[in-house]
Amino acid sequence: MRQFLIGFGIFLLLPLYLVILFSIFNPSAGFYMGSELRRLGSIKHNWVKLDDFSSVMARSVVAAEDANFCNHQGFDLEAIMDAIKNGSNRGASTITQQTAKNVYLWHGRNYVRKGLEAGFTGLIEIFWTKKRIIEVYLNVAEFDEGVFGAAAAAQHYFGVEPDNINSIQAARLASVLPNPKGRSASKPSSFVQKRTHAVMSGAATILADGRANCFQDG
Repeated sequence: MRQFLIGFGIFLLLPLYLVILFSIFNPSAGFYMGSELRRLGSIKHNWVKLDDFSSVMARSVVAAEDANFCNHQGFDLEAIMDAIKNGSNRGASTITQQTAKNVYLWHGRNYVRKGLEAGFTGLIEIFWTKKRIIEVYLNVAEFDEGVFGAAAAAQHYFGVEPDNINSIQAARLASVLPNPKGRSASKPSSFVQKRTHAVMSGAATILADGRANCFQDG
């Protein structure tokens, strides 16, 4: 019984420890990034601080993936209800949820993973700042096969450094999400081109209406 209680305590405390740890230290490769490294033999990935990115990069991924990021605590209930109403689960997953999945969990659609994702999402929102969530997301999201993080993606697609990403390039990068293996930022399909314009408009909108204030100054 004692061993069970110790094991159960570790099970409960380990996620808390990992969330607090990565609020300060940058996470290493998660399950998926690690599996892609083993499968491909190498990946493109370099960690860049949020302040070293062009500011439009963060606004673009928020506009593309989670426009209400600053207004929710990890779960966008309005988006979830809309997704249920429309019979789709796309649009309901927030940036915090995606960060939890990419950093701590494996990719998949079973109830165990979704339950763990919900737990990690709640802890992340408690112990990380919104700026930290965006910083980690920008550095762990996949933008092409074996290309992880917006800095590596900017170099891969456009040959530019993260602080020189312009609004079109940022919108193109954001537009390949959440299907980076099926879309290209450098050779955009008509869908990606259309989505790029929408992301650019959305990035400008959240800057103007204050929905970028939680992760950017001004």
